[in-house]
Amino acid sequence: MTAVALHHVIDGRDDAPPLVLSPSLGSTLAMWEPQVEPLARAHRVIRYDHRGHGRSPVPPPPYALEDLGADALALLDALELERVDWCGLSLGGMVGMWLAAHASERIGRLVLCCTSAQLGPRSTWEERIAAVREGGTASIAEAGVGRWLTADFAAAQPDVADGLRAMIAGTDDDGYVGCSSAIEHMDLRDVLGAIRAPTLVIAGADDPATPPEHGALIADAIAGARLEVIADAAHLANVQQPETFTRLLVEHLAG
Repeated sequence: MTAVALHHVIDGRDDAPPLVLSPSLGSTLAMWEPQVEPLARAHRVIRYDHRGHGRSPVPPPPYALEDLGADALALLDALELERVDWCGLSLGGMVGMWLAAHASERIGRLVLCCTSAQLGPRSTWEERIAAVREGGTASIAEAGVGRWLTADFAAAQPDVADGLRAMIAGTDDDGYVGCSSAIEHMDLRDVLGAIRAPTLVIAGADDPATPPEHGALIADAIAGARLEVIADAAHLANVQQPETFTRLLVEHLAG
């Protein structure tokens, strides 16, 4: 499949070290809002929408992880960036692992958040794809927020939960199905050992989608990688615990 031109937003100085923030399935680049201001002090922060999400094009599904990786490489080429640091959460982390294994010269420091190298069983994805085909992304928005945030946080911060629910419901059905298919068929376990980028793995202690053991598997397979588990955080750890998340990110990027 031909790479698509991804919608993106850039914050920070043009001459600062480039950092790409890659979002989760069902989200847009807006999910990174808590990190933008602190990260832009020292980095040229590049956020983007995956194909089929936000304001990026929506090719016909299914997609493969290789398609999402090719889109990211095309974005780097368009911005004339030879090498970037990469922080990806969930699907964004999967793209980051693919890039670090298959285009290692393009990735400097790597942060993999609330993600997995193989996220089965496939039946789970088949059921979710069927649900979106039947009722659209609005029909899965409530369940999605239930994975993204702990129940206590969602109750205490209803505006945040409502905004994330709307983000999922606003995702194009074909785009969600296409990226779900990419995750369904993804298995990066055999290539983790090829990753040489200095890697930080972040997991949410209460993440039901990619529990900490998924992060531990990744960290154990990448030479020199380190795992940090954030307490009181579900799948969107960057939203639920922004201060802790951002501190870990800044420290790793600073080396």
